[in-house]
Amino acid sequence: MNKTINPGSRSGIIRVPASKSWAHRMMITAALSENRSRIYCDGISKDIAATAACLNAMGAKIEFPSEEKNSVIEIEPVNRTIIAEKDHLNEFHDLYCGESGSTLRFLIPVVGVLGIRAVFHMEGRLSERPLGTLVDELLKHGMCIEQKGTLLYCSGKLMPGEFYLPGNISSQYISGLLMALPLASGKSSLTVTGKVESGDYIEMTERAVKDAGAIFDKNKYTYIIEGNQKYKVKDNLSVEKDWSSAAFPLCMGAFSEEGVTVYGLNPDSGQGDKEIINILKDFGAEVIIKDIESEIGKECAITVRKGELKGQIIDASGIPDLVPVISAVASGAEGETRIIHAERLRFKESDRLMTTSSMLRSLGADIEETEDGLKIRGKEKLIGGTANSFNDHRIAMSAAVAAGICTEKVTILDAECTDKSFPGFWDIF
Repeated sequence: MNKTINPGSRSGIIRVPASKSWAHRMMITAALSENRSRIYCDGISKDIAATAACLNAMGAKIEFPSEEKNSVIEIEPVNRTIIAEKDHLNEFHDLYCGESGSTLRFLIPVVGVLGIRAVFHMEGRLSERPLGTLVDELLKHGMCIEQKGTLLYCSGKLMPGEFYLPGNISSQYISGLLMALPLASGKSSLTVTGKVESGDYIEMTERAVKDAGAIFDKNKYTYIIEGNQKYKVKDNLSVEKDWSSAAFPLCMGAFSEEGVTVYGLNPDSGQGDKEIINILKDFGAEVIIKDIESEIGKECAITVRKGELKGQIIDASGIPDLVPVISAVASGAEGETRIIHAERLRFKESDRLMTTSSMLRSLGADIEETEDGLKIRGKEKLIGGTANSFNDHRIAMSAAVAAGICTEKVTILDAECTDKSFPGFWDIF
């Protein structure tokens, strides 16, 4: 589906979907729990649905009404009897993870600790994204893992022991092991080596594991984790709103005299992408945060309005997912913006340094790739035209943000990819 949108600024009041980062973690720990539970999740993205489908294939039972915006996810934990029956037949469990890197990287250690023979079916660029250091460590501890094209075969039992993972490749490697090791047959240690990037996401996993009843000791980035623990999650949990999704309407506000207001975000969230507020302030946008009384009670309202936007230097090592949308804002900010320490973006749903640069340049922006990021020289206006999304949800939504300073219509190719993380984005737009 291609989408043609009118140029010019947007304004309005919206709510964004639930955080898929939190939903992944909460569903996984709930599926590994000893008890049934319910999770309230406002909006089911394709990535969330992929994790649910994989957990169901592993023996859980997760149901949600897909047509409802406010979905109550009903979760029955993994049935070990079902696993045993399939293993007796020497069959693989088919796990369809779509393009979701979180689903794949979180669940590889989990199928290992449960002793499930699984084949992950990967779509898009997922089969090309790095897994090497995680796989190498799991192979040392009893798992058998082999990739054949877009299929990843996993078997063998993940055994406890000493684990070492680098902190600068993917926090998802670390999160997957943190969720799996409390269920191992003995005590383990997990040491994160080198510079730790996206530490906020690791802390989210720590909290999810603790909220599910597991314990561990932590000294800097070394974890001591007792085995043979049991998860017991609370019932009636709610997934908080998604700062990554909120970044797009908030950045639209930076080009709008009237502004855009987003309801329901948690300013004290552990989500690293709440940094978008400070980035927008540093650009020069007007940011107002206040508590309001709405139809659902007291909640936070964050408003962003146009200001005198100026370029800046942004270290993206902890906020890689924000790079495409802050690049769109930088395209309309006076002077030069440099985004540094963003080399990991080469291995996302697309090579996001290349695709961000290509998309914005097609609309008239002055942008170029650097060795570890992007250099953008802002303009008062962009032209518009046809923008390739490269089937990447964040590139498509960033093109919609850039339309705020375009003089002509913008046509976004393969615009339906936004459903990966932000269901209903174009209706809200």
